[in-house]
Amino acid sequence: MRIAILGAGAWGSALAINLSSYHQINLWTRNSHHAAEMVATGINQRYLPHYVLPKTVTVSAILADALKEVDFALIVVPISGLRETLREIIVSRIKLPLLWGCKGFEPSTAKLPHQIIQEECPGRMSQCGVLSGPSFADEVARNLPTALTLASTDIEFSKQLAASLHSSKLRIYTSRDVIGVEIGGAIKNVISIAAGISDGLGFGSNARAALITRGLSEITRLGLKLGGDLKTFMGLTGIGDLILTSTGQLSRNRRVGLMLAEGKSIDEILAQLGHVAEGVHTTQSVLQLGDQLNIEMPITQAVYSILHERVSPRSAVEVLLNREQKTETY
Repeated sequence: MRIAILGAGAWGSALAINLSSYHQINLWTRNSHHAAEMVATGINQRYLPHYVLPKTVTVSAILADALKEVDFALIVVPISGLRETLREIIVSRIKLPLLWGCKGFEPSTAKLPHQIIQEECPGRMSQCGVLSGPSFADEVARNLPTALTLASTDIEFSKQLAASLHSSKLRIYTSRDVIGVEIGGAIKNVISIAAGISDGLGFGSNARAALITRGLSEITRLGLKLGGDLKTFMGLTGIGDLILTSTGQLSRNRRVGLMLAEGKSIDEILAQLGHVAEGVHTTQSVLQLGDQLNIEMPITQAVYSILHERVSPRSAVEVLLNREQKTETY
């Protein structure tokens, strides 16, 4: 297959490297200087510097060229750039199946990726789907075993595409639950920040396990209210992705939490990271949705207070620990 991967960050480049073993890849970046640099060096020095782009990967900064004669496009730009990318696809007049790997809520609207696609491309939810799951870009680029979920309301589309992308090292499972997959992929980043704060403050493994478990409860409560399936939150894109981002050393969101525990400001942290940490921007949208739907989100509230209200990490954790005793429920 020939695949257009739209977005040349760490994740897009890792997928390009991995999938190029079996497919021809067109990798698109909006930045012409970035594209020229990758063409000249064969390396994405900005986002994935330790891996050479195979010769079966063609890099371009011209969207129409990247979309030409491909079987489908996989959009992996940050969620804030999804709407603009869709509009550019529409302008190109090239019609093709779409997958997206964007995680989070659009900052200005608190909308999920599929809602943005419904708005910008009415009637396009067939031949469309989301690709998500517990996956660090570095390990995908190294071709280490990884499992992802491809969810679409068009089940035949998801089965056919998953079969084409599936390999022994990149296992692709299918699902109908687009909303649940998106919710799991978004909110786990918020809980990951909380887990990083807990680890950074030296609270130990017991506290981290409690945060992950109660964080899954927050994800599930909100996800069910928005129409997700309970089984999804118990699977790869729910608890699987949550465990990975809350414990893995490669997790950017966990690293944000660790640095917050050191007393660094969020501006310092983001400048130091040099990459998008989705949980920082997702926290406000999640809390807003929780308030609208009257859903209790205490961990999200604590992370929000640290990021946006200048509450110290230790004080926010004390508020969490001093909440009233109650029965464990989802």
